[in-house]
Amino acid sequence: MKHNLKFHLRGKLSEKELKLVPSSYDVVGDIMIFADFSKELNKKEKLIGQSILEFSPHIKVVMKKTRKYSGRFRLAKLKIIAGEKRSETVHKENDVFIKLDVEKVYFSPRMSTERKRIANLVGKDENVLVMFSGCGPFPLVIAKNSNCGEIIGVEINPKAHEYGLFNIKKNKLDSKIKLFCGDVDKAVPKLRKKFNRILMPLPKGGERFLGLAIRHLKKKGIIHFYDFLNENEFIKAIEKIAKACKKFGKDYKIIDIVKCGQYAPGFFRICVDFKIV
Repeated sequence: MKHNLKFHLRGKLSEKELKLVPSSYDVVGDIMIFADFSKELNKKEKLIGQSILEFSPHIKVVMKKTRKYSGRFRLAKLKIIAGEKRSETVHKENDVFIKLDVEKVYFSPRMSTERKRIANLVGKDENVLVMFSGCGPFPLVIAKNSNCGEIIGVEINPKAHEYGLFNIKKNKLDSKIKLFCGDVDKAVPKLRKKFNRILMPLPKGGERFLGLAIRHLKKKGIIHFYDFLNENEFIKAIEKIAKACKKFGKDYKIIDIVKCGQYAPGFFRICVDFKIV
């Protein structure tokens, strides 16, 4: 896409402007989203967006991020620079359909491989808890691609939860998945259940909920803890896990540390898979 975009923009932008054309973007369904769009290209954003629509027929909307993820629901501010005037789409991955509004729901298409990885790890009849389940991508992919038992997802964003309910029905997976809307601190204890596997895909600050996860994990259960760290600081994630386990008098074993995507040079989302022993 990067090469094609610059090729199609030659003659329309100066050499200086071509160098500023953003290389970082996500494609969610038929919506393309630029993460970093230089202010120096603001006057040419419509031209750039229209060019994308011309040579990428699968893209119907082009957006740029005008504010980074923030707020209670970790949402970004987006602006449409070309195409249809909508922010809702249907994203396809790992044999499931995921309907969402990119302005109202936190969703990362870059986690597709990671979602399939987790699904491949889930054993027969395992009960799985997905904290911060959003519009349902992890529950959907696990239910579709494993022989799991029950999957429970908890999400605080009511709009994301609404999409999640729609998605499990659309994918005919409502017999395997139950979704609850609320704060995990309050909702999870009310479940009065323990789980074989717990996922913690919170974009930021997930260590605050490690204790909650440990308390609701079955013996020999596995937790998948996500964090954003520089490559030379992965030890910090293990230190957070060690601190939480020590507080509850639990021993742990690190199973794996997986890079789930690069967000800047040397800066990654990682997942630490660990077991309570």
